Amino acid sequence: MAQVLEFKLPDLGEGLTGAEIVRWLVEVGEVVAVDQPVVEVETAKAMVDVPCPYGGVVTARFGEEGAEVPVGAPLITVAVDGPADEDGPPAGERRSATDGSRADGARADGSRAEDARAEGSGNVLVGYGTSAAPARRRRVRPGRPAPSAPVTSPTSVPSTANGRAATATTTAAAVGRASGAPDRTAEAVDGPVPVISPLVRRLARQNGLDLREMVGSGPEGLILRADVEYALRAAATQAGKVRTPVAEPHPRVPQAQAPAREPSQAHAPAVGAPAAPEAVRIPLKGIRGVMADKLSRSRTEIPDATCWVDADATELMRARDAMRRFAEERPRSPAAGGTKISVLALLARICTAALARFPELNSSVDMAAREVVRHPAVHLGFAAQTERGLVVPVVRDAHTRNAESLTAEFARLTEAARTGTLTPADLTGGTFTLNNYGVFGVDGSTPIINHPEAAMLGVGRIVPKPWVHEGELAVRQVVQLSLTFDHRVCDGGTAGGFLRYVADCVEQPAVLLRTL
Repeated sequence: MAQVLEFKLPDLGEGLTGAEIVRWLVEVGEVVAVDQPVVEVETAKAMVDVPCPYGGVVTARFGEEGAEVPVGAPLITVAVDGPADEDGPPAGERRSATDGSRADGARADGSRAEDARAEGSGNVLVGYGTSAAPARRRRVRPGRPAPSAPVTSPTSVPSTANGRAATATTTAAAVGRASGAPDRTAEAVDGPVPVISPLVRRLARQNGLDLREMVGSGPEGLILRADVEYALRAAATQAGKVRTPVAEPHPRVPQAQAPAREPSQAHAPAVGAPAAPEAVRIPLKGIRGVMADKLSRSRTEIPDATCWVDADATELMRARDAMRRFAEERPRSPAAGGTKISVLALLARICTAALARFPELNSSVDMAAREVVRHPAVHLGFAAQTERGLVVPVVRDAHTRNAESLTAEFARLTEAARTGTLTPADLTGGTFTLNNYGVFGVDGSTPIINHPEAAMLGVGRIVPKPWVHEGELAVRQVVQLSLTFDHRVCDGGTAGGFLRYVADCVEQPAVLLRTL
């Protein structure tokens, strides 16, 4: 007899608490194989195809494209062939039960379903695979029905009300009863508050909502962000319907000083006046959200300083052009290679040579242990602007690569960033960042350090400028280099030495031959 197994969004690692559904890869009624990708999601790190550890027929999908799903929320249910549960209904029926014994009866004998899960896939997603997860119990008050299956969450609309005070919960409940909407605040939750996302906790805390007075619409009563926004939106609606009372004149105040009309009338727009445009609110989620958090944390925690210098990049550009001409003129030569060397690759090669001389800048700070951690390898990040926001792919072991290898890796990661196929491993683990903002047509900047790194080198545009060369005024290719560094890992002398070495290599690329 077929069993219905529920596949929940697994923990995708890196401390992620949820993901956004980008595209469903299967339809209800479709047969799926073990480890077949069923949905494409976007996390705060990258786009990920999520494979299902069960094989069978898809009986239900949870969530529309564009919806945010927390870790542990159901994605799909799959009917698989397996032995029937002799002591109770199938797993799918147990899940939809609404009687008071659901918390005890449906979970008491869950080992069979877990065994079926374990047999499905050899791949180990967090929460799935070769080991069974322990069963969880949810406490239910005596005489109260257990929460039903997940309901469709309301559309997420940011709160715009001044009514986000401590009374927002009761106001939301009153509005829900009046409009016939589901009452999400009627029941209190015993024990720990069922919230996974720290963003939901912060949103409720900032708006004075008591999560213990709410019942979530997620699985097992999980409180979602949409539930909190629903309560705030209901409070705002109720506050807008309450008419502001007219102020009565004080007995001791002369009648002439009493307000002539209601405040609402005094501030009402004239008849026929155009309505004021509403502000556009753009949610900080996905990659934009994680970059906002990281940049804010960098500015908060890192005491950064910036130094900069102008450098004559004429010889560097000539060296790049000479490499390209040699490859075109002698394509069969072993020294020609098969890749056109980029300026970014040459600058990256200069960075790795400079970090070998000044390893203090290839570090991070562990404040818990009060230690500066110097990293033995250079994992070089580089800023890349995409339609989905700013991302920083990482070139692994950049100190072991030559200019040709760096060029090829930069091209691969840049293309993956543009198409949204970067993996979490491509976006984490950097130890130093190279930021070429010159592609935007600007000369200088003060970069924000990519936390938890200790430094970032910024490169402006390379443009012809007047320059004193060999005692005479000439037009040269000039670039501005700026270094932002964590003042906890080194002082200005070390940072200045690093930047001066980089500038010397830009002006005289032959200096690199001493370190090759």
